[in-house]
Amino acid sequence: MKLLRHGPKGREKPAVLDAEGRARDLSGLIGDITPSTLAPENLCALAGVDLRALPVVQPGALAVPWSGMGKFVAIGLNYADHAAESNMPTPKEPIVFMKTTSCAVGCNHPIVLPQGSVKTDWEVELGVVIGKRARYVTEADALSHVAGYCVINDVSEREYQLERGGQWDKGKGCDTFGPIGPWLVTSDEVGDPQNLGMWLEVNGHRYQNGNTRTMIFGVATLVSYLSRFMTLEPGDCITTGTPPGVGMGVKPAPVYLKPGDVVRLGIERLGEQRQEVHAWNPELIDG
Repeated sequence: MKLLRHGPKGREKPAVLDAEGRARDLSGLIGDITPSTLAPENLCALAGVDLRALPVVQPGALAVPWSGMGKFVAIGLNYADHAAESNMPTPKEPIVFMKTTSCAVGCNHPIVLPQGSVKTDWEVELGVVIGKRARYVTEADALSHVAGYCVINDVSEREYQLERGGQWDKGKGCDTFGPIGPWLVTSDEVGDPQNLGMWLEVNGHRYQNGNTRTMIFGVATLVSYLSRFMTLEPGDCITTGTPPGVGMGVKPAPVYLKPGDVVRLGIERLGEQRQEVHAWNPELIDG
């Protein structure tokens, strides 16, 4: 299934895509797509619904495909060639940091540059959404705890991240720095998460071309690893790292986002995103 939420902030409605790509309204069956919706038994029940009996809707603005995200966990330098372009060593264990849940927005929401930003960058990433509590799970069992997958743009302010001291988090959690969606695609429909093509363009120029098969640490490894350090709860999201081609690594000089730029990105079987970049404007953040 491809689950989505749409409508004004605070009044989002749940929907699902049918086989023809039409959005079908789920609000007669569930009030929202919440962490409890993502439990295996509840996803199974939704999968058994005759979508032809549900009303077709024209989605408004797309929101984050589920509500109630408790943790937004991120993995750094998870592609060896991206580590190389960042002039950083290939990690021996996953590099873990946190994005704020407040940075999460719908897939086509504007990217609003923080005040004084000069090095805001892009990163297409595979998102992993937890559906069943994971605590000290084995790699063999890890994927059974995953509800589904989504596209994420791990927008990053490199000066804040790398030049301002402390940890990476301050460059990763600014408002609008976590576009998610368009959909949450359930695990059964995705199949192998380690064979998904991914790409990103800025103003029509292709900067990133990659595939999840070149991850250093695959999804099962990451879920198992993280579950040793924190309990992963339904609705938690893991963004799993980016392939090469970020703006920081462009030669001979880095390229960073500026007002007026248009970012497009996508992952095979998971859909596409489009964001326009704006200068600081708090009205765009909450709109």
